Amino acid sequence: MRFDAVLLLSFGGPEGPEQVRPFLDNVTRGRDVPPERLDEVAEHYLHFGGVSPINGINRALTESLRAELDLPVYFGNRNWAPYVEDTVRSMRNDGIGCAAVFVTSAWSGYSGCTQYVEDIARARRVAGERAPELVKLRPYFDHPLFVEMFAEAIVNAAETVPEDARLVFTAHSIPVAADRGLGPNLYSRQVAYAARLVAAAAGYADYDLVWQSRSGPPHVRWLEPDVGDHLAALAGAGVKAVIVCPIGFVADHIEVVWDLDHELRSAATAAGVAFARAATPNADRRFARLAKDLIEELRDGREPTRVTGSDPVPGCGASVNGTPCGPPHCVAEVVSPARPTAGSR
Repeated sequence: MRFDAVLLLSFGGPEGPEQVRPFLDNVTRGRDVPPERLDEVAEHYLHFGGVSPINGINRALTESLRAELDLPVYFGNRNWAPYVEDTVRSMRNDGIGCAAVFVTSAWSGYSGCTQYVEDIARARRVAGERAPELVKLRPYFDHPLFVEMFAEAIVNAAETVPEDARLVFTAHSIPVAADRGLGPNLYSRQVAYAARLVAAAAGYADYDLVWQSRSGPPHVRWLEPDVGDHLAALAGAGVKAVIVCPIGFVADHIEVVWDLDHELRSAATAAGVAFARAATPNADRRFARLAKDLIEELRDGREPTRVTGSDPVPGCGASVNGTPCGPPHCVAEVVSPARPTAGSR
């Protein structure tokens, strides 16, 4: 494949107090989320002045991509400006013929992969007859640079807490029924596999994997244990320090800076547990190099670059113009009233 541009496709986030509620309405449209739940989540954004870090991070990542690639780089979102539909129209007007699409999710599954495929298909419909070809790059949870960035972040975080700190990986929870429909358990297996690779690279033989940010009615089972419940259990068992690695997230957005840096850190302090949070890739230049390598895989027709551990987990392939991704396909998750997210998918 030959590309003449790159599209960075992400989730989006508000950039002022007046944008918070319209943004959340966009995220939850058609999902029957109670207004009081939206009010609660809105307060998380307002705690930071109504500004999600995600758009600023992605603009910086766009600059990193431009510095790494000899191609024009465009930026579009699903839920807030710059909307992907507007971006793809601009690409059409600029005469772009074929673009690689790098999404801010490392995972397979509906929210992490298929929904971005749907975004691509919708944006091309809006752009019309001269819409550029859009090729979504594969999930990259086992790419060497993904593993390297998180492993280095753990090592750096470990320097701020006692040596016997417990390593805890966390990722966004989804309903158990949804996870079972993915391969089966494709998403949770990918997260567990990536955690194993990263822990080994960071020098840890023992660690925990937990989940966060679940929502919906209590009778719907989600992936567990919850990160807050697990922290309480560790404190009860006498653990005095933790390193939390948000492996499920590639950027410091609200579910990182509120759920972990604010809520979980406060809970750790109250329990007398020293707390360190490993950094996410954000706009690290290596993240841009990772995207470049995914592009070169398709350009050169070579095998994907992966870290190979024991019992490797498959990932989806590329997707062209909003068609289903390569096997194993990301089937739709079971839909339940869910917590509005801010960039994790």
